[in-house]
Amino acid sequence: MLVFRKQKLVFLAMPKTGTTAIEGALAPYASIVVREPADLKHSPCYRYQRFIRPFLRTAEVNDLETMTMVRHPVDWLSSWFRYRCRDNLIGHVNSTREVSFDDFVLEYCKGKPAPFANVGSQAKFLRDVDGNMGVTHLFRYEAQDKVMTFLRARFGDFPEPKRLNVSPDFKVNLSPQTLEKFKRKRPEEFVVWEAAQA
Repeated sequence: MLVFRKQKLVFLAMPKTGTTAIEGALAPYASIVVREPADLKHSPCYRYQRFIRPFLRTAEVNDLETMTMVRHPVDWLSSWFRYRCRDNLIGHVNSTREVSFDDFVLEYCKGKPAPFANVGSQAKFLRDVDGNMGVTHLFRYEAQDKVMTFLRARFGDFPEPKRLNVSPDFKVNLSPQTLEKFKRKRPEEFVVWEAAQA
């Protein structure tokens, strides 16, 4: 999470959407940089509103807008799957080395998924304290040109973000049957992606 007092903007770091790269480029402009622990860095909208925004208001930092990115749900899960397939996770409960991508997505669809598929929810991340969409500016991860246009309008020129914290690059496939079940069981994940600026 990055807080920019001058630009009146809070960047909420949705996991697996290139937020570490944005952080690397924009951290020098930030009034507050939250890099770790991961639970704070990736604070969702409702946590920001409940805890961090009141704290900022006590310092008379007001009228802040929020922004983040959302990734196509299948691509987002693919990134998590590939990230958890790393060699250093072999034998860990979060490792996906021994499961197929179909099995990973099917497990994700369950009410209480196994640890390896328990990766959160983009839709839940975006909810405010009342359960509504709480982000002022929501962009699709796939529309990086729109993201950069928005950020450059706020910040002017800044260094091009470098790719950081990237998942291993290999192809995964999802069967049509599993995709259909994913859409049926977790429709909210697709709704928020459709709602984002393309």
